[in-house]
Amino acid sequence: MEVVIVTGLSGAGKTKAIEWFEDRGYYCVDNIPPALINNFIELTTGARKIKKAAFVTDIRGGDFLADSKAVIENLKKDSSINFKMLFIEASNEALIRRYKETRRMHPLSNMPITNAIIEEEKSILSDLRAEANYIIDTSRMKVAEFNAEMSRIFEAGSEGKTFVLNVMSFGFKKGLPQETDWVVDARFIPNPYYVPSLKKLTGNNKKVKNFVLGKDVTKEFLNRYTELIRKEIPNYIKEGKYSLTIAIGCTGGQHRSVVLANEIARIFREEGRRVTLEHRELK
Repeated sequence: MEVVIVTGLSGAGKTKAIEWFEDRGYYCVDNIPPALINNFIELTTGARKIKKAAFVTDIRGGDFLADSKAVIENLKKDSSINFKMLFIEASNEALIRRYKETRRMHPLSNMPITNAIIEEEKSILSDLRAEANYIIDTSRMKVAEFNAEMSRIFEAGSEGKTFVLNVMSFGFKKGLPQETDWVVDARFIPNPYYVPSLKKLTGNNKKVKNFVLGKDVTKEFLNRYTELIRKEIPNYIKEGKYSLTIAIGCTGGQHRSVVLANEIARIFREEGRRVTLEHRELK
């Protein structure tokens, strides 16, 4: 039996995901307490056998979420089940905009949505996110793009082709990004901020790019770091993980981290990898 658990942030697109699964013949259940998933599977092992099922479980489950870890472990151990977990997220800005457009209340509050509420939900769901095989960021996705991403993940013939490398730049002054797997500190590279002609530019500018990439320390770092990524991707796939999120940080997230994130994304795209790129402080 093929089983998919869909979870993630409120407003990120779980409803669209479940619609995608329904259109492809999955038996779908929304807002199910995790502990009941095993009961459902047992119910469908006889004459009512269902070959494909997708379950949505999220913050609406309240205290029932505490059962998630045990349920996930059981599904992973069951050799008769092909189990995958999908986590859907979006930036705070995108979620706030969507809630304002729909005028709906967030499950954690009867007040208008705020950054604090979103961060609280991220914290509660952090363990589920860590267990996810796939992570989709819908911040800038149209429905057609989201559906195409779902098709690439769940209808692709090769596991390697579904792997996504998520690359992010950020500034340490504004805190670490919660959604990352690896964090790299790029503050060892000479800072363009102290070059008067480069100070007000960003890492997307060619002059800043040439300054940063022209340093020997940058060249050595990129060679070593990209090689590490190449070696570890097969290990992630072997362990059932199909995405890796790396965050490159510098002081303000304007110069060095942006250049490095752009360069890493370029390198792996040219190698045929699926890559997403985000500059947190340039939004």
